Amino acid sequence: QLQLVESGGGLVQPGGSLRLSCAGSGFTLDTHAIGWFRQAPGKEREGVSCISSSGDSTNLLDSVKGRFTISRDNSKNTVYLQMNSLIPEDTAVYRCAASPFASCRSRVYDKWGQGTQVTVSS
Repeated sequence: QLQLVESGGGLVQPGGSLRLSCAGSGFTLDTHAIGWFRQAPGKEREGVSCISSSGDSTNLLDSVKGRFTISRDNSKNTVYLQMNSLIPEDTAVYRCAASPFASCRSRVYDKWGQGTQVTVSS
């Protein structure tokens, strides 16, 4: 069964950090661009970040630039989202998704994880 599995979410105080992981199960991620998305209650889903299959191209949502970093370790079949200086507005369910393409430019994703909850609160 082909799937993506997220982990690393949780409750953190403002200013804290979390590292989310997105692991491929049943398929290798190294030919796929991987995106991270989030959806807060009552809000539309938004794209947070994307990394190309080789890792040489990344992009970030403006509101997380300087705080979040996306990376990947293809030897571990895993993509990471390092989140620092978290603020309450970052609270959401975070999901990763795999594109059928190597580049993030297509913005097409056909495999989705179930998501992990991130809550930023004091």
